[in-house]
Amino acid sequence: MKMLIAASIAVLFLLSLPIAAQAGDFDGSKPLICSTIKVMECTPEGGCIEVTRESVGVPQFLTVDLDKKIITPTRKSDGDRKSIIKRMERLEGRLILQGSDEGIRDVRDNVGWTAMLSEETGKFVVTASGDQEAFIVYGACTPLP
Repeated sequence: MKMLIAASIAVLFLLSLPIAAQAGDFDGSKPLICSTIKVMECTPEGGCIEVTRESVGVPQFLTVDLDKKIITPTRKSDGDRKSIIKRMERLEGRLILQGSDEGIRDVRDNVGWTAMLSEETGKFVVTASGDQEAFIVYGACTPLP
């Protein structure tokens, strides 16, 4: 009987290894490459509508370095802007990041943002709010080798 219980525990442990390894991909030990999938723009007058990422200046690919607490566009054609992660917290399998950006020089487009990344799937949602407008960005990340 003890042998059966020990074998069952060993099997359960081995089955849990891939899940633990996958969660480790989002623990900050590896930079992530993230792709934006869908962008929504919301205003008090018009509600929320889907927009192209280009129309609101959201890069298609981003590199997220959790160790250095910085987010940058992956491609040079998307500019050299960077966003500093000012707060990072893990909560029940989710990684929550927060920061703020000044935006483009001489344009009143400052935003505060929050990102939620699933440590299990790599999918993320970013909400950013500015002066009478808000944005919701959906996407997914994968660790860089």
